[in-house]
Amino acid sequence: MSQLLLDITPDWWPTLDNFVVGDNQELMAGLRHALQAKEGERMFYVWGGHGCGKSHLLQGIVGAAQNVEQRAIYAKRSVPDLCSVVAVDDVEKLSESAQIDLFNLYNQVRDSGGMLLVSGKEAPQNLNVRKDLRTRLGWGLVYQLHCLTDAEKALALQEHAKSKGYKLSNEVVQYLLRHGRRDLPSLMSVLDELDAYSLSLHRPPSVPLLKQIMQTELELK
Repeated sequence: MSQLLLDITPDWWPTLDNFVVGDNQELMAGLRHALQAKEGERMFYVWGGHGCGKSHLLQGIVGAAQNVEQRAIYAKRSVPDLCSVVAVDDVEKLSESAQIDLFNLYNQVRDSGGMLLVSGKEAPQNLNVRKDLRTRLGWGLVYQLHCLTDAEKALALQEHAKSKGYKLSNEVVQYLLRHGRRDLPSLMSVLDELDAYSLSLHRPPSVPLLKQIMQTELELK
């Protein structure tokens, strides 16, 4: 169980600004509006497969709320206490008691005029959770979070490299997209390994170094 503000490495923070929106413009517009306005729907359920950016989005919302001095918290596999903005990740992994807590929190957030953002892998009606919780999650705004295209993934990888202070060549990006795993978190992980390896050798990131990293990963499996 973990309940924290942001559970990430200290040198890179998932924010709304570094979230590549792709085909999720309507969702992003709705979230930004909900952060700024008290009126309108402020209960969101976001669903999608592994690697589509759900955790990044939830943590970005919490960071954005904190930036405007709202009390906000991100929780993964647990349910926090009531505050202005609550983001609960991986709803299908909650225990039975935690599902009851989330059901109660949903009602409390709605009554208090707060904002609740919950994520899961399936649409509400397909979730393997309590029936009353499925119903509540379907009451608010429900969005499928669409995965990025390869062009959008390339942009995300280059922006990630830029945030860490180095430029990533198109050759490295394209090789990683062709030969790496398809989900963005896995691609980012390989990119971070490449960054650390190239720094240790005092060489810029390159396709030959990337091949060495990926070959080592294969041999360890």
